[in-house]
Amino acid sequence: VMKLNPQQAPLYGDSVITVQLTEEDKVEDDVVFYLVFTGSTVQHCTSTRKINPGSLETISPGHDCCETVKVALCASREGHPVLVVAEESFQFVQDEAYDAAQFLATCAGNQQALNFTRFLDRSRPPAADVNFLDEKVALAFRHLKLPAEWNVLGADQSLNENIPRETLMHFAVRLGLLRLTWFLLQQPGGRGALSIHNNEGATPVSLALERGYQKLHQLLTEEGAREPDSWSTLSHTVHSGDYSVKHHRGLDVYLLTAEA
Repeated sequence: VMKLNPQQAPLYGDSVITVQLTEEDKVEDDVVFYLVFTGSTVQHCTSTRKINPGSLETISPGHDCCETVKVALCASREGHPVLVVAEESFQFVQDEAYDAAQFLATCAGNQQALNFTRFLDRSRPPAADVNFLDEKVALAFRHLKLPAEWNVLGADQSLNENIPRETLMHFAVRLGLLRLTWFLLQQPGGRGALSIHNNEGATPVSLALERGYQKLHQLLTEEGAREPDSWSTLSHTVHSGDYSVKHHRGLDVYLLTAEA
């Protein structure tokens, strides 16, 4: 039996999983281990990295639905058949960050909901929490299957630019969420949101300045601003038909996902 820690991951994946091997699986250096996750419609295969003789590390894949899947630990060695050495179950769950991303995506044009997000600002979380929140919500947002017509400013594009209103961009900037701001900037309506004033006459750009968020202000105003460092910037994904391959440079782990 192998032990997976943790035994669950958020739907958007990208969290670290440690695999504890049993005594008999601690083997010579020329054995390569990988994990196969079998879901109802998708299958993932991840390479692993040895931490020490008894444990491996990998990255959880992003999955298509909440469910419990079977995970097989496979061992391969040159000139030998691939062996399944252990099996375990693993759960993909929808966490708070995913809920938050879904909520924000749905309320892009909803003034009542966006005004509610301003209320959150009064109990500002400490910087470490903001960083964690930013990372997770941005990862979850990337994983959402946003409809083709989705727009940062909401569905009703006929709204005149001059109408003062809250936008998702105001929300992201007000809380100092660098990575979420970057993500929104790349979406339809993202750049347009920068010049929209809210009822106090603040634009996302003026908010960043007023709050002293220098990095954020640079991100919004500089031509060549680069994506802020995050877990997702360590990853490179290539899609081809029903397959996608992702390389996580941080741990040097590969993930292959295929329609089952």
